Amino acid sequence: MREYILKLSPVIVAIGMALFPAPEGLSIEGWYFLSIFIGVIVGLIIEPVPAALVGFVGVSIVATLGLIGNPTASRNWALSGFSNGVIWLVFSAFMFALGYKKTGLGRRISLVLIRFLGKNTLGLGYAIAFSDAILAPFMPSNTARSAGTIYPIVSNIPPMFNSTPDHEPRKIGSYLTWVGIASTCVTSSMFLTALAPNLLAIDIIAQTTKVQITWGQWAKIMIPAMLPLFILTPWLAYIIYPPTQKRSPEAPAWAAEELNKLGAISRKELMMLGYAILALILWIFGKELGINSTVAAILVLSFMVLSNILTWDDVISNKSAWNVLVWFATLVAMASGLKKTGVLLWIGKLAASHLHGLPPSSVALFLVLMFFVLHYFFASTTAHTTALMPLFMVTAVSLLPPEMLPRIALMLAASLGLMGIITPYATGPSPIWYGSGFISQARWWFLGIIFGGLYVATMLLLTTLYV
Repeated sequence: MREYILKLSPVIVAIGMALFPAPEGLSIEGWYFLSIFIGVIVGLIIEPVPAALVGFVGVSIVATLGLIGNPTASRNWALSGFSNGVIWLVFSAFMFALGYKKTGLGRRISLVLIRFLGKNTLGLGYAIAFSDAILAPFMPSNTARSAGTIYPIVSNIPPMFNSTPDHEPRKIGSYLTWVGIASTCVTSSMFLTALAPNLLAIDIIAQTTKVQITWGQWAKIMIPAMLPLFILTPWLAYIIYPPTQKRSPEAPAWAAEELNKLGAISRKELMMLGYAILALILWIFGKELGINSTVAAILVLSFMVLSNILTWDDVISNKSAWNVLVWFATLVAMASGLKKTGVLLWIGKLAASHLHGLPPSSVALFLVLMFFVLHYFFASTTAHTTALMPLFMVTAVSLLPPEMLPRIALMLAASLGLMGIITPYATGPSPIWYGSGFISQARWWFLGIIFGGLYVATMLLLTTLYV
């Protein structure tokens, strides 16, 4: 019985809310839409069905009830997410990730770094971190990047030193596990295309405030800001949660053996590297060249297929990419519906009444801190983004001067990667690294508080400097 109630909880929540009278200042259509929106968020958290289906059902119900307008307007709204350029950029970036995997370039990069940096345990930590950073700009799924590409390589190292979850986990396995998850959280904030919810966030920001954030604008602030934190993370883990095994001569030897098995770098790997660099150049300088970032990604993807890095069958059979496309397209539509039905305007007025009178700098710091801390209640960065980004941005619009909006928008969006450190379920790769068994749940939460405090302090400092 409990299982059925849990599965039906999104429907129960939505219907339960809708049965109450609409609050003052909000239309009945807006109240019904908000009820369905909250039901979708509950569905994203609990996932009684696949997350993409949750959004698909939510959009379908809203359009069927005509909450957005007449039938034509409802249809156009329901399909609007599928014509969104950011969604297709995410899709293309997933294909880049497949190219790294299929050519073996991602694995080779990680093995090379272990071979040259892995003579001691701290060096192994940096090898893991640099592997993630090299792949991050082109892999918007930190699950695919960290859990799917780097974790399988790292998992081979602790057994060399007889370090297992049940036998001397602190010898080396626990340290490498924590560096693996902590590093990917930093790189996920360093690059716009390193985390799919980053792209979802900037699209929600554009729809709610008309503020546009490009790849270059993100990189200009976040790469210099995150670089010191990125460099410090393996060392801090080494100091705060030190391994008892300090040297690791076996790891470079193993990496060299694995590289020998791979053989010389192939033509396809070199081509994949060239395409990755081309995409990066177009994303950074595309605005000056008059090339949209999504167009650049689709162009490079076309080259990858034409040169047989990927086949067309690879493209149409990549379930993860198509699943994310449907998922994010429906969530973008749901987020835009908050504005169309007047929900955001209503929430903005409520927020302004409670925070009115505070200095703009205090409001900005409060918004960033609360946006970060509230992630303790979410098991999905995507759900967090969909639920809170529109609300926090409309609050910012009502309380901050217009010239501050682009920077506060960037601070909120860029915090999405960093907040993945706080719990064992906070971001996609967390359950994989936690599931290795090297770090207990209590220890993970404790480390999450320490590193989470450091990471949110970094974002608050950036907010003070830039907003």
